[in-house]
Amino acid sequence: MIRVGMGYDVHQLVPNRDLWMGGIKIDHELGLLGHSDADVLIHAICDAILGAANMRDIGYHFPDTSAETDGMDSKIILKKTIELIATKGYHLVNIDATICAERPKMNPHIPQMQQVMAQVIGCDPDAVSIKATTTEKLGFIGRQEGISAYAVALIEK
Repeated sequence: MIRVGMGYDVHQLVPNRDLWMGGIKIDHELGLLGHSDADVLIHAICDAILGAANMRDIGYHFPDTSAETDGMDSKIILKKTIELIATKGYHLVNIDATICAERPKMNPHIPQMQQVMAQVIGCDPDAVSIKATTTEKLGFIGRQEGISAYAVALIEK
């Protein structure tokens, strides 16, 4: 049996925070605000994976009201998400994700993101497709107030 899931996440850009994206730290004057490390790409991917398995969302499994998840590395969330779907007999087939950010440019970092996430998941980097786009200076992303990410995941039992 194969199933597909879709995920979306957004976080606000603020000073005095690190910018984590796809499991790597990117040098930038602003970082993403959140309870964990606020890695919007991994969060959208986790929601897509959980959705495909009909296992709710990351907020359900990793609540932002928990001291345990405060400042948590999103790679841990991704690893635990893969472990969660395995309890229902599923494994990840592939991911297709898009980062929406005006700055910094994400394209130079995509190969490293793919390698890091593939290692965490235990899959071939070719199974982790990541793209980046801007909003052509429109909206909160265009004003560099935040970054969003969309993801689709295919899982198989």
